[in-house]
Amino acid sequence: MSQDIARIEKVMCAAPVIPVLVVDDPKKAVPMAEALVRGGLPAIEITLRTPHALEAINAVNEHVEGAIVGAGTVLDARQYDAAVSAGARFIVSPGATEALLDAADQHSVPLLPGAATASEVMYLLERGYERLKFFPAEQAGGAAYLKSLSSPLAAAKFCPTGGVSLEKAPDYLKLPNVLCVGGSWIADAKAIAAEDWTGIEERARAAVQLKG
Repeated sequence: MSQDIARIEKVMCAAPVIPVLVVDDPKKAVPMAEALVRGGLPAIEITLRTPHALEAINAVNEHVEGAIVGAGTVLDARQYDAAVSAGARFIVSPGATEALLDAADQHSVPLLPGAATASEVMYLLERGYERLKFFPAEQAGGAAYLKSLSSPLAAAKFCPTGGVSLEKAPDYLKLPNVLCVGGSWIADAKAIAAEDWTGIEERARAAVQLKG
């Protein structure tokens, strides 16, 4: 099987930014997601970096109208299965292994796999994956490096994630091989802990304006 490009592209093109979130308290997931949706960012990636991440994904999927909630930092088949069971509508991984891609073949929920080198992109293209996460974006060479891949690997379109900020996002979004960026600045751990839903909504609205 190959990537369901139409489904994952719908997620990537929902807004210029996919918020990348670390949620410790699932009770805060719903008001956080509501603030993001109100601000114009429906695609939301909750990373599996906390013990309660799956609960947070389930809560958003069940209770936040308009949200497209996904699971990030998915590393293996077990996590893929668990995220899908929790209600994740897309899956994001920092890299790609044969086992993870085989797991994706067993699900209708699409995978956005990570790549950081030309060889990794080539491997994923061979497996039928044309929509990819460029990670870690800034550490792997930034916008200039990603631009250099646009001609030789023209089929691949990316969501750069990792060190991307409000200031750096426009450099990526103007590239021909970038559909969106992933960023944690809109709803970081401090803002979520403080229940700063107004600030999160305001930053979401500003993110929407990054790409007209």
